[in-house]
Amino acid sequence: MTGPGIFRVILHMEIEPGTGPDFERLWQDIARAISTRSANLGQWLFKEHGVEHSYYVVTDWSDEESFREFELSAPHVRNRERLGRYRRGGWMTTMRIVGQAEASGAQTVPSAG
Repeated sequence: MTGPGIFRVILHMEIEPGTGPDFERLWQDIARAISTRSANLGQWLFKEHGVEHSYYVVTDWSDEESFREFELSAPHVRNRERLGRYRRGGWMTTMRIVGQAEASGAQTVPSAG
């Protein structure tokens, strides 16, 4: 689900060399737990093309207040600690979706996993 008003968080993570498969498995476990929160509208993990240790996490939330509440929660602090052993650096940015144009005639993209 996307659309105007959605609060989007983009996290870039540079991970330790050789830890990609373990990082991806842990991210999947954490994502499943986060997806149970009613304000979470979806999450995606992207691996940057041509850059071995660079990942992006995109999460959509119903509103900023719900995300900020989650961000300060004890479960999220534990998740950050669990992922921290893989992380070498990164950044986070937030934004609000203010417009959308769906492609007409677009083909369905197969799900990863």
